[in-house]
Amino acid sequence: MKKRINGFLYRHRYLLAGVLCLFGVCLLGAQDRKAAPQAPAKKAVAVAGKDTTARPEKKKTRVDLLYADEAQADKQLRPDVQVLIGSVRLKHDSMYMFCDSALIYEKINSVEAFGNVRMEQGDTLFIYGDYLYYDGMSQLAMLRENVKMINRNTVLTTDSLNYDRLYNLGYYFEGGTLTDEENVLTSIWGEYSPATKLAVFNHDVRLVNPQFILTSDTLKYSTFTKIATILGPSEIVSDKNHIYSERGEYNTVTEQAELLDRSVLTNEGKKLTGDSLFYDRAKGYGEAFNNVQMNDTVNRNMLTGDYCFYNELTGNALATDRAVAVDYSQGDSLFMHGDTLRLITYNLNTDSVYREMRAYHKVRAYRTDVQAVCDSLVYNSKDSCMTMYTDPVLWYGEQQLLGEEIKVYVNDSTIDWAHIINQALAVEKKDSIHYNQVTGKEMKAYFINGEMRQVDVNGNVLVIFYPVEERDTTLMMLNYSEGGFLRMLLKDRKMEQGAFIGKANGIAYPMDQIPADKYKLPPFVWLEYMRPLSKEDIFVWRGKKADEMLQKSDRKPVTSPRNMHIKRNKK
Repeated sequence: MKKRINGFLYRHRYLLAGVLCLFGVCLLGAQDRKAAPQAPAKKAVAVAGKDTTARPEKKKTRVDLLYADEAQADKQLRPDVQVLIGSVRLKHDSMYMFCDSALIYEKINSVEAFGNVRMEQGDTLFIYGDYLYYDGMSQLAMLRENVKMINRNTVLTTDSLNYDRLYNLGYYFEGGTLTDEENVLTSIWGEYSPATKLAVFNHDVRLVNPQFILTSDTLKYSTFTKIATILGPSEIVSDKNHIYSERGEYNTVTEQAELLDRSVLTNEGKKLTGDSLFYDRAKGYGEAFNNVQMNDTVNRNMLTGDYCFYNELTGNALATDRAVAVDYSQGDSLFMHGDTLRLITYNLNTDSVYREMRAYHKVRAYRTDVQAVCDSLVYNSKDSCMTMYTDPVLWYGEQQLLGEEIKVYVNDSTIDWAHIINQALAVEKKDSIHYNQVTGKEMKAYFINGEMRQVDVNGNVLVIFYPVEERDTTLMMLNYSEGGFLRMLLKDRKMEQGAFIGKANGIAYPMDQIPADKYKLPPFVWLEYMRPLSKEDIFVWRGKKADEMLQKSDRKPVTSPRNMHIKRNKK
């Protein structure tokens, strides 16, 4: 029996004093050993940030021995130490302690426990380990090796745990794992309060859930609500998306997130950023507020505003409050503003997927080479067509195009051709008095490499054109013409030549003999005051004056005769 006990105690480096008492080895007997034993130096650390001077006041009671198979003491060598062996049971206040063997230090009201250590408080808190030092004065328990704290459905495992009974707080500092019904959390440092169900983790924090993995530097977690509170740079990664945040909350049950401080939600090349962000993973949508940016790095476009909504399950998005759509697929970015911008996706996750971008109302667009204004706009990716409704106006250099409706067709993010329907009017400014003007029922403008090179005008065509001297660009005369179909060729954004196809009438006026009523065609308007001047100016709405509004016609555009339709030369 003594050999078995001796072998057991020898394996525990903490029992040197107990072994000397038990077996009468007196090599160190001459030393003064009345000082109280200290907690193991290599394991003990202070709780980060804890003010130990503010510990709660609690009545000090004695650690009581309830049972042991064998108890020994050396009143001469260690008068204040009891050596307990076999089925040891101890109690301090409401805390029960169990172990294979122990040393009780009566003078300092403390205990060292060895082998199959177990602490029980009520029917909800159980702590296990291989070794325990319990300070009955401070009510601090230090457990080492194979430590496990169980509080109902929450289990904390580590090799070094300190449990402060006054604060009802357990903390580890050499790595640990906390597990509940939903999640598994690991970190280098952590603490858990059985009373509040709150845990705090620091350094290499990792929360693993069947649906996602959260990594962080600092995290607070409630085992009651299952809410993770983000307190530092963190990432939440799932099969569908990626979230980055430095402050906020994530409910691991409902999978809803409320995030602050420029948090970012990324999904299949789309990145949603805002001062604050709400995300519902189960319903697949996110909302961002204030200084919002939704960037599509695949298609190279972006939505900005003070509110943005995106549904990853439907592919739909909405932006309002200073909303701007930015297309940066070509070197020069296009900025478009409207009261509301909406993206609608059709046939998502199929080979026939296509999208519509809708902008309304008070739409204004700016790019260095082209500007536009209208009440509402729709872009359909299926036919690469952008349609402008209600008093649309386009500016291209010194040229202005307008009508009841304008359709712009795009090829590989570059304008291919434009169709102006009903009451079409093209104006080119020569100076503050003289303007080249063309009007008709419909107008088609063709582009090469983004440059307008040809314009076809059909139906009741009226023209005012000023030829110029080649040497000094002096205006030579005013040519007034009427006909059924006109084709104009442009170069360097200027009208180079034009010709009627079919019957036409015309008259030329010398510059000093132009009648006052011939300077402008009946539908002439010059809407420079409406023109967006910069990407910041798109937010300033300037509508048409009352006497310049178009009266919408019920006539459909006239189709060109087959023999008049000449396809654009793409060379």
